[in-house]
Amino acid sequence: MKIKLALYSTDGCHLCELAESILRDFSDLISIQKVDIITSDELVCLYGEAIPVIKRIDDEALLFWPFDHQAVEELIR
Repeated sequence: MKIKLALYSTDGCHLCELAESILRDFSDLISIQKVDIITSDELVCLYGEAIPVIKRIDDEALLFWPFDHQAVEELIR
């Protein structure tokens, strides 16, 4: 069973593109729901200055940028 993650991001964010690239390397272990923060004022307030942010759905652990492969691996283990 794949681990479910949410990626909080927005269009035109180059750091978000880097985060997606890192997450693609874990595609056999995770499923990703992209959430565009621009769709919600609350999400903009929470993550507007911090994106990209990864949230593990099952325990709501958060991983804020900057992160690397090792940090993602620790999040999903």
